[in-house]
Amino acid sequence: MAHDQSNKSIAELRKEYTLAGLEEKDLDPNPMKQFAKWLDEAVEAKLPEPTAMTLATATREGKPSARIVLLKRFDNSGFVFFTNYESRKGKELTENPTAALVFHWIELERQVRIAGSVSRVLREESGAYFHTRPAGSQISAWASRQSEVIPSRSILERNAERFEEEFRGKEIPLPLGWGGFSVKPSEIEFWQGREDRLHDRLRYSFRKNGTWNIERLSP
Repeated sequence: MAHDQSNKSIAELRKEYTLAGLEEKDLDPNPMKQFAKWLDEAVEAKLPEPTAMTLATATREGKPSARIVLLKRFDNSGFVFFTNYESRKGKELTENPTAALVFHWIELERQVRIAGSVSRVLREESGAYFHTRPAGSQISAWASRQSEVIPSRSILERNAERFEEEFRGKEIPLPLGWGGFSVKPSEIEFWQGREDRLHDRLRYSFRKNGTWNIERLSP
């Protein structure tokens, strides 16, 4: 009975979206510039983790998985994040190099959906970013075999202590199995919440001639 009541309460949750609208005339022809505008507004609004994005991947057979990662760079070539290449997402992106991203800025009643092909960034770029990370984060990249089963947290902590001692007083090298991926978009959709669920959805689709087509989607 309590479970049924909980489900009923969830079903009754409602929120009206009334902050803004999104019209074609207000869009930049380049979706990366439009994304930059929205990201700047999310940062200016002091949202928590404005660069956090859901990354969806799939195995070669199509079994999906998703998690939150942080955007570290974007330009016309793609959206870049960094991870362990031997993690679940790293392995899936290697065998099936396509992905989807979602940014959800609920305080602004906005989301951005991105889909495209994936490639690894140059090792030089991965190294340059790696050495901007705090030393503890660099050590953790060595200590953790991301996504592998471990018997206890104490083993992870001992690994970190071992590498901290090994690299004490030295520059911590970039691990061979760690680096960046870039998602090169073929589609980018900008979603703005509107009243009565009549949301604005405007999608950019990449054309073979290098330009972007913009279409409005039914909410």
